[in-house]
Amino acid sequence: MADAIVAEGLIKTYGQVRALDGVDLRVPEGTVTALLGPNGAGKTTTVRVLTTLLVPDAGRAEVAGFDVFTEGRALRSRIGASGQYAAVDEYLTGFENLEMVGRLYHLGTKRSRLRARELLEQFDLEEAGDRPVKGYSGGMRRRLDLAGALVADPPVLFLDEPTTGLDPRARLGLWEVIDTLVQRGTTLLLTTQYMDEAERLADDIAVIDRGKVIARGTADELKSRVGGERIELGVAEVEQRERAVRELESVASGEIRVERSTGRITVPVSADSGGGTDGLVTALGKLSAAGIRVSDVALRKPTLDDVFLTLTGHGTDDKIEEAVS
Repeated sequence: MADAIVAEGLIKTYGQVRALDGVDLRVPEGTVTALLGPNGAGKTTTVRVLTTLLVPDAGRAEVAGFDVFTEGRALRSRIGASGQYAAVDEYLTGFENLEMVGRLYHLGTKRSRLRARELLEQFDLEEAGDRPVKGYSGGMRRRLDLAGALVADPPVLFLDEPTTGLDPRARLGLWEVIDTLVQRGTTLLLTTQYMDEAERLADDIAVIDRGKVIARGTADELKSRVGGERIELGVAEVEQRERAVRELESVASGEIRVERSTGRITVPVSADSGGGTDGLVTALGKLSAAGIRVSDVALRKPTLDDVFLTLTGHGTDDKIEEAVS
């Protein structure tokens, strides 16, 4: 499968801040790749470079077979982009916004109007299409902005934090729209700081931190890097906690942790040590045989939050300094 997006060694520095520090990225045609990282990690800077809006200090990039730096004019007609905030004119109607975009793409009056109506229907904005955008909800504006990125029917689409600021219902609605685009074969590079969004939408996830791609893989592949499942349990009698830890040592695949404030016990388990539900059954059997009463228990799988914390030492909610042009 050919790559629709290729980036090699991208570097961009603002003063003393290196926003991109050698970004390497490949996105195969017809797939969705999520660029996952906290605010300031370099996600938006990467997208700006790949969409010809920013020239890096070093590196090379190709999108849809075009050199981003020498064939930018030709490339722009082959890509669509939607930023963190809806770039729509609130004094125009939804239809007028889309028609204007069509004219900017030189589609002609008839084709621009037809395409605008098609997209309003596709994005469930048909009834609102002839109303000024200033009366739209946040979710409606985001859908209109995404529709604008699709006016020229681009084979490659860049979505930079597409659900930022949306309520859960609007967020789910936008995910469904993205699903439809993917089914049509659109190649998509999505930036996000939301773990569930990356896991829900992406075929592949690239973790970016401080301007570098530090890990790459499917959600399951990334989770496997932080170990297997873990048993979390509470012991009803405080004086039995120490004995419970000793009983569970034969089940654990690593260090058992006891939370100081709550006394909750976390036991890492792997397939080699009878992990998963088998490990849970074994652990509960040992505690029961020892007369230790468990107040509650859960079997937890690694999350993408665990992955990011393990790889970077901080969470995606943390903000990293990133210069902007």
